[in-house]
Amino acid sequence: MTDNEIRPFHPEIPDTAPADLRDRLRRTRFIDAVPGTGWERGVPTAHLRELIAHWAEKFDWRRVEARLAAYPQFITTIDGQRLHFLHIRSPHAAATPLLLLHGWPGTVLDFHAMIEPLTAPADPDVPPFHLVIPSLPGHGFSGPLTETGWNDGRIAAALAALMARLGYERYGVHGGDHGAFLAPRLGRDDAAHIVGVHVNALVTFPTGDPADMAALSDADRQRLAAMKAFQDDGSAYMQLAGSRPDTLAQLLADSPAGQLAWIVEKYHEWTERKLDLDTVLTTAAVYWLTDTARSVAAYYYERFHDPLMFAPTPKGVTPTGVAVFPVADFAIRRFAEKTHHITHWSEFYAGGHFPALEVPHLLTGDIQEFFRTLITDRYTEHVKG
Repeated sequence: MTDNEIRPFHPEIPDTAPADLRDRLRRTRFIDAVPGTGWERGVPTAHLRELIAHWAEKFDWRRVEARLAAYPQFITTIDGQRLHFLHIRSPHAAATPLLLLHGWPGTVLDFHAMIEPLTAPADPDVPPFHLVIPSLPGHGFSGPLTETGWNDGRIAAALAALMARLGYERYGVHGGDHGAFLAPRLGRDDAAHIVGVHVNALVTFPTGDPADMAALSDADRQRLAAMKAFQDDGSAYMQLAGSRPDTLAQLLADSPAGQLAWIVEKYHEWTERKLDLDTVLTTAAVYWLTDTARSVAAYYYERFHDPLMFAPTPKGVTPTGVAVFPVADFAIRRFAEKTHHITHWSEFYAGGHFPALEVPHLLTGDIQEFFRTLITDRYTEHVKG
């Protein structure tokens, strides 16, 4: 494959890989459960046993591949790294290109329920989109990474290059979790080509201005307290990956039970609604079968060791929309407006850190409403057409 070539992609997981996975799962050595303990110490053994049993005996990887095959997917090479992506064109020629960015734990399938409403909305008054949904470099079918240095700036540049390679001169971008860092970065670094940036789970930090603190609402203060609690008692996973990624990766790469526990803990803590078993196991299976534990952990290391990551920058100029959900979402508008050009802000009362999986209708609607305000001319042409 030449550097600029884009070619169709189909997962090529040999039968031996799911068979090996099942064998490892059946031989899992579980820790003893201590009476009276629960999620406060991590994933309870009883819960993990249930998940492992389902993964080993009932989960069907080929059904995941069939779900992926339902949409056009491709690979290309950018900056020496393979990049996998779904590319779903809207039936409406005037649709706006939209880049959808997942986080961790997450895959391109997180957006499955949003694809049809975004590309072919039933309401003729709602603007349609052409969707580009990449596996982030080092994640899933884009991985493993082949070298160091893949920080946010480099990833954002690769994503901008992907959109240019697809022929999209103007496009929007949405992201959550990692995507909530990458989308605004694209809005700064590729501002000439970005229509607007939409995020959920935006990370905002106190400004240090006493006037800002005095002006916080009760809801703002609750989010600030929740962020402090996360930093104190919920961020160990990030600190470990950000400081010793290869040590962590070796544990996860050798044990599917460990990989699953590492992921399911976050689904439990960061969601309002319990996700079904196959959704959780699909994510774990993608990371296990693509052997990307090292690359995923390295993402945090690169971010923690990037001197420019949290350096002061001029306020962004790209219109930015923010959706805030009640669980594990700490965004505060007064802080966000110091660094982002906020033109749209929504606060919801359902959902958590993974709204594409929990409340896809709410996230879809907010994306549509935000971009409707930015693409009036194109949108009007669509309605008239």
